[in-house]
Amino acid sequence: MGGALPVSLEDIRAAAQRIADRIAETPMVPSASLGEIAGVPVWLKLEHHQTTGSFKLRGATNAVVSLSPAERARGVVAASTGNHGRALAHAAKAQGMVATICMSRLVPENKVLEIRRLGADVRIVGRSQDEAQGEVDRLVREEGLVMVPPFDHPAVVAGQGTLGLEIVNALPETATVLVPLSGGGLAAGVAAAIKGVNPKTKVIGLTMERGAAMKASLDAGRPVQVEEVRSLADSLGGGIGLDNQVTLTMCRALLDDVLLLTEAEIAAGMRHAYAREDEIVEGAGAVGIAALLAGKIRSASPVVAILSGRNVDMEQHRRVINGEGAAFAEDSP
Repeated sequence: MGGALPVSLEDIRAAAQRIADRIAETPMVPSASLGEIAGVPVWLKLEHHQTTGSFKLRGATNAVVSLSPAERARGVVAASTGNHGRALAHAAKAQGMVATICMSRLVPENKVLEIRRLGADVRIVGRSQDEAQGEVDRLVREEGLVMVPPFDHPAVVAGQGTLGLEIVNALPETATVLVPLSGGGLAAGVAAAIKGVNPKTKVIGLTMERGAAMKASLDAGRPVQVEEVRSLADSLGGGIGLDNQVTLTMCRALLDDVLLLTEAEIAAGMRHAYAREDEIVEGAGAVGIAALLAGKIRSASPVVAILSGRNVDMEQHRRVINGEGAAFAEDSP
């Protein structure tokens, strides 16, 4: 890994020490069913067992505990598609702070309600992550709140990277890691950690076919905006920010490939997680399983798929399990 990248292996190791007593070290378990399908041993990193139901707690906690006393007194704010907001609300509450979370109307209601339950000030703005970010910018400018971005921030990326350290510590011989890809905080952090330890390990980013902002930005060589649409993988929605400073550079340097998944493939991943692995995961958390089921992964042994979140609306989950999920996503405006 080049020294010029915004987040180093040393940054991630420091974050691991900083947040060790504030997060859960999540299990990693073998999947006999997926190993049979893939033809190589497959392990599942059960990050959806994290305290707030997703990996986002790592980055949010590292960012919050890294603030100065003066910054903590001002309060924190962020735009979110749900999971970062929940994580930031939890991390802020643990430090005696109140978080303000700005979200678009596309964020599922179950995620909004949970963030409110944690005591955050919730603002619903527009129909895109970019519109929600506009409200964040206003609050920073006019009210002095401290922004903790969902992905494009060195402390957030370093916190997410601690998940990668757990993978290589548990399974040093890992050949390929499948990581959900949205704004790139998780993918950048995990890739920096894993390749910092073993540069030969492949890290593959996985995202939905519709509205994949990081994939479009990587292809264009610069941040680009995409239309946000409903998806079973709603946590992977949103832009990467036209002034992206951290994650685009890191994803370009560190990811070995980026693969797109259809709504039907994501639904199949969720069904497999439930029926064969006894796990309830949201669409974004199922993309690794989905890619394996779709035959899109060709790898040496072993493969690790990160199950990144569980915060799914249970009515939607029921529809997916009954075979209605893909139609729901594709037919929605």
